[in-house]
Amino acid sequence: MREPVMVDVRTRAPDESWRMVVLAALGGALEYFDFIVYGIFAPAIAASFFPADDPLALTLALAIFAAGYLARPIGGMISSHYGDRYGRKIVFMVTVATMSGSTLAIGLLPTYAGAGIAATMGLLVLRVVQGLCIGGELPGAITFVVESVRRRPVFACGVVFALVNVGVLLASGLHLLLTLTLGDAALLRFGWRVAFVLGGLLGLASLWLRRRLRETPVFEAFRGDVARRPVRDVLWLQPRSVLLGVALTAPTATFNGLLFGYMPAYLTKILSYPAGEIAVAVNVALLVMSAALLAAAWLADRVRPHRLLLLSSAALLVGAPLSFQRLASGTASLVILLPILALAVAGANGTFAFLLAELFPPRHRFSGVALSLNISFTLLSGLGPLAAALLISASGALAAPGWIIAAAGGVGTVAALRLARAGSID
Repeated sequence: MREPVMVDVRTRAPDESWRMVVLAALGGALEYFDFIVYGIFAPAIAASFFPADDPLALTLALAIFAAGYLARPIGGMISSHYGDRYGRKIVFMVTVATMSGSTLAIGLLPTYAGAGIAATMGLLVLRVVQGLCIGGELPGAITFVVESVRRRPVFACGVVFALVNVGVLLASGLHLLLTLTLGDAALLRFGWRVAFVLGGLLGLASLWLRRRLRETPVFEAFRGDVARRPVRDVLWLQPRSVLLGVALTAPTATFNGLLFGYMPAYLTKILSYPAGEIAVAVNVALLVMSAALLAAAWLADRVRPHRLLLLSSAALLVGAPLSFQRLASGTASLVILLPILALAVAGANGTFAFLLAELFPPRHRFSGVALSLNISFTLLSGLGPLAAALLISASGALAAPGWIIAAAGGVGTVAALRLARAGSID
């Protein structure tokens, strides 16, 4: 079936459009808090759900972290199928409700000492459910924003991810607060549960806020002519666009996965930096990242966004190995080095969502964004921490995570050059 010719039907008043953007992004921020808090508290989770004398406990905990990411493509395909057929709003409501319940349940699970392997399996199941939900959350938010905002769409996408970073910052800030007030021993025993219970309750609050969301005008325009099998159509008709979408997402997915999901454990357990210094540095890096990606998104509405993607990708390709070599020395100033890395990735963080959405027509947009985003985040964010741990073990090189980020920078460079040659993003 031919794609219908679409006109720009994003005719809501500017204030209403931006209110919809904030509501969509706020729910995503709280949902992402629920998802990423696992990685931040990975050492405590390892101590609670695996035998105390198991030297592989942290690696196994990271494997369960990866399992949540492995579920994302399946969740993305399910969510995007319904999102492209029945509307964007329904997906928002279902995913945030399920995600919040799963997070709350993790906070209430018994430990390995109390329930044995059943506790570990319960953690795995709930983590997979989280992955299924988050697989539809961010693609839905990107699609919703691009279809709702007529002016400054790149900046609107930047707002979404800045608020997602706020969710991560909330998780990281809570980790810092609990570390300073409870101490390491209490944090390992019960402090980590506070984050999961709070995250679940905040997620339920975001569900109440999202009741005010309205369907996008772009979807309303083709509601009578929706694709019956949108995921299949994207795979059959636009496989190259999916691959390009995976590639242009690679720098953000890799960097964020390692920063959020691995950096606290890496700096504490592998490099022996003080926990308090790590928590402060990660929070500062998140603040810098959020401000920088907003600045990049603002600029990308005035220059071609793939140029900013190229700049960030090249910076990571060259700078990541040098930065991690400095970290591995054990004497780096974390509060300086981590924010510098966050600045380097700003151009990619601020533009990839808009670039990704523009690769696909409206009837298949949710499905195309979900496939590309979830494949990239599954392989790079989800498996990145586990790959970094295994690479350090196999090579003996403490700076090995920098090689992974550099490789992603190379992939992003190729994607940006491909967009420039195609001339498809103006």
